[in-house]
Amino acid sequence: MDKTKLLRNIPAVDRILKNEKIETLLSNYSYSLVRECTRKVLNRLRDKILKGYVSQIDEDKIVEEIEKSLNQRYSLRPVINATGVVIHTNLGRAILPDEAIKHVIEIATSYSNLEYDLEKGQRGKRYVHIVDAIKKIADVSGAVVVNNNAGAVFLCLNTLARGKEVIVSRGELVEIGGSFRIPDVMTQSGAILKEVGTTNKTRLSDYENAINENTAFLLKVHRSNFKIVGFTEEVSISELSNLGKQKGIPVMVDLGSGCFIDLKRYGFFTEPSVQEVVREGADIVTFSGDKLLGGAQAGFIIGRDDLIEQISKNPLMRALRVDKMTLAALEATLMLYLDEKEAIEKIPTLRMIVESPEKIKNRALKILRMFKKEGIDATLKEDVSMPGGGSLPENGIKTYVVAIKTTQTEEFIKKLRKTEPPVIARIKEDFVIFDVRTLQEKEIPLLVKAIKQVL
Repeated sequence: MDKTKLLRNIPAVDRILKNEKIETLLSNYSYSLVRECTRKVLNRLRDKILKGYVSQIDEDKIVEEIEKSLNQRYSLRPVINATGVVIHTNLGRAILPDEAIKHVIEIATSYSNLEYDLEKGQRGKRYVHIVDAIKKIADVSGAVVVNNNAGAVFLCLNTLARGKEVIVSRGELVEIGGSFRIPDVMTQSGAILKEVGTTNKTRLSDYENAINENTAFLLKVHRSNFKIVGFTEEVSISELSNLGKQKGIPVMVDLGSGCFIDLKRYGFFTEPSVQEVVREGADIVTFSGDKLLGGAQAGFIIGRDDLIEQISKNPLMRALRVDKMTLAALEATLMLYLDEKEAIEKIPTLRMIVESPEKIKNRALKILRMFKKEGIDATLKEDVSMPGGGSLPENGIKTYVVAIKTTQTEEFIKKLRKTEPPVIARIKEDFVIFDVRTLQEKEIPLLVKAIKQVL
């Protein structure tokens, strides 16, 4: 059939809308949305005919394409993370706990006391909700929250050190994802960077000798995304805090990931908890909300009430502030930390990071049994997961993966990204690897369906 005849045979929009399957879709989607998707699908079909890609018109395939378009109508979509990277920046970092989601829905679907003091019957402060939650789990007098940790660091520098010097070890001038560099942030904030020590060795005397009348504060940056080993020396937070108290200079710690439980109990010895850093004497601590904490994207600033008060009055605070849904998600997540066992069980990020290899192996074997029923040939392998998100960089975690051997690994994972929902896997040697650590129970049937479809 030539192109002209094919173009004439393209069914009209009204005809497609009367298709039995389309009428079923109309019970779930609005008429205008289905009509718009139908037009787009028919337009794409017209373009394919003109390019010579279509040799016949198949109405059933047109309907299937419309249904697929409706399922993918949003650009931001859920995906299945089978990479084993728990805090995967490209895949949205932390998965919110159910309690956080429920609280967000509750607050988003009604009016709230966001900036209203119910006791006094007058305007209140939005950050009181976060302060109350944090005070229950850490001994701090003040707190505010901004859009992310980069914003938190910038705001502290701009408020307390504009035109003044901030002393930091050369070995802590870090860069994290997205080319966020501590020296660049300092420059933009108006603070003056004063490096001390060397890349591998910084002593307390280096800080002491650098202090002058223009010193705003001492800054310690936690190296959360890399580690220096060998001939090294660094100053502890407690040592730096003691020096700061002697000289009357505040000490700020950029903790980066931020966690409210002691991960040493679970084999992670390089990540201090927020409470630990506060106990060691830091005057200001900043950290992320969507990394090890396991909540919504945010940047926490906690510490001395007088310093937090200054920071909260900075005009930039309004530009960097978070909305009611973020506050709701963070408050609900923080409340889970009142009971460490509950936090581990209910915060997906923590649960995945500390889950035992034995439990993961059992889940992997379950997936293999489901694969076998569907005729999918796969094997169980031992491998290593990563916490991700610039957290715990040297801590690979033992895991189990389901592996499918293929000579076309790149093509295989490309097709997996086109399934519904998309599956993001990784390649190791000639195997496509599905790390079970980051697979949620509800995703397993969807994973099996996607792989069967691709094969």
